[in-house]
Formats: sequence, structure tokens, C-alpha cells
Amino acid sequence: MTQTDDTQSDVPAAGWRELLGPRHLGASTVLAGGVALYATNEFLTISLMPNAVAEIGGQRLYAWVTTVYLVASVVAATTVSSVLTRLGPRGAYLSGLGVFAVGSVWCAVAPSMEMLLLGRVVQGAAGGLLAGLGYAVINTALPQALWTKASALVSAMWGVGTVVGPAAGGLFAQFSSWRWAFGVLAVLTVAMAALVPFALPGRAAGVERPAADRIPVWSLALLGAAALAISVAGIARNVAVTGGLLVLGVVLVVVFLVVDRSTTASVLPPTAFRPGPLKWVYLTLGMLMAATMTDMYVPLFGQRLAHLTPVAAGFLGVSLSVGWTVGEIASASLTKVRVIVATVAGAPLLMACGLAIAAVSQVEDASVVLVAVWVLALLIAGTGIGVAWPHLSAWAMGSSDDPSEGRTAAAAINTVQLICGAFGAGVAGVVVNLTDRGDATAARWLFASMAVLAALGCVASYRASRGRTTV
Repeated sequence: MTQTDDTQSDVPAAGWRELLGPRHLGASTVLAGGVALYATNEFLTISLMPNAVAEIGGQRLYAWVTTVYLVASVVAATTVSSVLTRLGPRGAYLSGLGVFAVGSVWCAVAPSMEMLLLGRVVQGAAGGLLAGLGYAVINTALPQALWTKASALVSAMWGVGTVVGPAAGGLFAQFSSWRWAFGVLAVLTVAMAALVPFALPGRAAGVERPAADRIPVWSLALLGAAALAISVAGIARNVAVTGGLLVLGVVLVVVFLVVDRSTTASVLPPTAFRPGPLKWVYLTLGMLMAATMTDMYVPLFGQRLAHLTPVAAGFLGVSLSVGWTVGEIASASLTKVRVIVATVAGAPLLMACGLAIAAVSQVEDASVVLVAVWVLALLIAGTGIGVAWPHLSAWAMGSSDDPSEGRTAAAAINTVQLICGAFGAGVAGVVVNLTDRGDATAARWLFASMAVLAALGCVASYRASRGRTTV
């Protein structure tokens, strides 16, 4: 929670050894593992789907394998706070992991693409819950001195997922065993569920169960519709349709904010609608996340402009995630609040610089030297979001003295991340569809537009960190 006492100018010291030590290792594993399962599964199908389509058909539904997963995730993410209040950390995780395992088995045995899509909906719903719990349970399972490092560990799992997912999927696809990929995922999920009773607390005694109408039904419906519109915008081929769907998605998000502010069962905490930095924290997180969606097209441009092999182009796409992860780990170890504030305030500009370098270096028949420049630019861009993310997450978690509102604020981090990621993907699709001429034009415009988006995030990051003297 933000304070103004200058006598407490530093973050309480707590090292990685404490977070990953015997006392907190179980909780850390579960929190990070749930997000890792979600992220890995999101990217797993990239390599698996060609084999799956060859066996069960459904080429016309190819893009929907990812779309339904993301939409279900956004919808489920809005229920994190309610589920956590009703079931407690232990029950919430066991429920999420159980449903995720069922969805994984469903995908493994699916006889048709339609059944596979149903399995992906189940996986997405459970995965969205797990990804949200990864943030929401931090302030319950761990002491406040570890929140920043725990946030870094949890969000670093997205980087792990972007590496492990396609690699594991490619390995299973190589041996024509796409079904086993989902089977192994189910086994890992069950193994993690076995750890939950020993790692996480149960439902707090004396906490009354909320009424059934506490589920944010209207907010859930609006965000789900927005996520669907934005996700379809990212795969639509007609530019007018794509732009219209993006506008519809924005309108639905605005309506969601109006409804969420006035309802008692909300996704965002009441603090987000009051004077204060929390809304700016969320906006900074969202703009940074949206700008990372340039990563979707990096492998394509790597193959088209530098004639890289698919494997090499895939590793090129990992560069941003590596920068994100390294930036998080390094930034989470900062203890001087003034340094942290300056780091967060300048993070969007750092990300914008990396994307701008990538934009101006996009040319046809790129040399090895230019490819190295791309890698450096993506590392810089990833570092920009990485150095800010753990502190912004910790600020959101500590935004209220009310434990219930704190859980809602923490759970909303994932909702913001998912919906802004979907919006960024849609915008990226529009830019590429408008400018793609088979040369470097689309790549330049994509990186340049996302650099502008990241730079605009400086306004939000400044407002989020302004006047902060303690964390």
C-alpha cells in the first residue's frame, strides 16, 4: 500500500532464497506452476495443430482453437475473486487444476475438431482461473516482503510458456503424438494438485460465504463479448470487419467499466474508480501487455525478411520473452523506492525504444548483423515490460487495507493482462492486414505503431508512480 512516510524509504528486505526456501517453496511452486500450465498450453497448440488437423480434420476451425481458449480464459478470470472468497486458496486451486486436467484429457481423446474445441473451452476456463489465482493468492500465501519477487516469478512463467509450449508441441508433433502432449499436461496438472493441500492455506475461518449474486455476471458477460470481438478481429481477413470488431470490443470494454463501477459484484476493486494510482497501475500494465503482441508476427517476419528456418525464426520470437524474464528477475531485487519509482516510470519508454529500433531495422534480405539487431531490440522491449511488471503487480496488491478488496485488486491483474493482450493482438492484425505488401512495410508499421502505444504508456506509468515514497 502506498504511504507517505519518508522515514520508511525502502522496501523490506527479502531475498530469492527466502521465496524459494523450504518454508515458501511449495506455495511458490503452485502459484508459478498454475500460470506455467496456462501459458504453456496456450502456445502448445501452435506446433500441434497441423498434425491434429491432418488426423481429425477441421481446417476451417483452425484459428478457433486459440480463440475459444482465450475467450474462455478472460471470462473465467472475472470470477477469480468470487471463487477465492467462496473456496479459499486451497479449494480454488484444486477446483481449477481438476477442471484443467479434465479439459486436457478431453482434448487428448477428441475424435473431431468440434470436440477438441469444447475441450479447449474447458481448458481455457480453468486456465484463466489458475492464471488469475497466481496473482490473487500471493498476498494470502506469502508475506508482503515477498510480493514483488513472487509477482516476478509468477509473471516470468509467461516467458517460460512461450519457450516450452512451442518446443514441447514440436517434439510431440515430430513423433506424430499430438494427443500425448495433452495427456502429459493432464499428468503434470494432477501432480501439482497433489501438492496444493500441503502448500496453500484453506478457507479462512469465520469468513462467511457470499450470496450467489456476488458472481459478477454482467461484467463477465461484457468482458466475454469484448474478448470474443477482439479475438475474432485478430483472425478476420477483411480490414473493415476487423476494424469494426475492434471498435465493438472497445465499446464493450467501456460499457464494462461503467457497469463494473456501479455494481456490488465487480471485477475491478472500488479503489480503481476512486482518486488514486490504482487505475493508472492497471492502465500501465495493460498498455505494456498490448505492445508485446508484436511478438505474434516476429517468426513470420524472420522467415520472410531474413529467410530464417522455422526453428531459428521461432527462437527469434522468444527474444522479447527472454528480455521480459531477465528484466523481472533483476528488477524484483531492487530495494530503493526512488530507484523503483524511476524504473517503473521510465519502463514504457525503454520498451518503446526497443520497438522503434526493431521498426527502423526491418528490411528485405536482412543480414546476420541485422538479425542480431532485431534480437537486441526485442530484448530491450522485453526488458521494458519486465522491469515494471513485478512492482506494478505488488502496488496493485497493496492498494487497499481491506483483505477482500486486496484479493480483488490482485485477481484483476490477470483480467487486465488477458483483455489487453487480446486487444493488442487485434490491433496487430489490423496493422499487418492494412500494410502487408509482401515486403518489410508491414513489419515496420507494426513495430512503429506498437512503439507509439508503449510510449503513450509513459503517461500512465508516471501517474501510477507519482508521489510514491514507500511500497
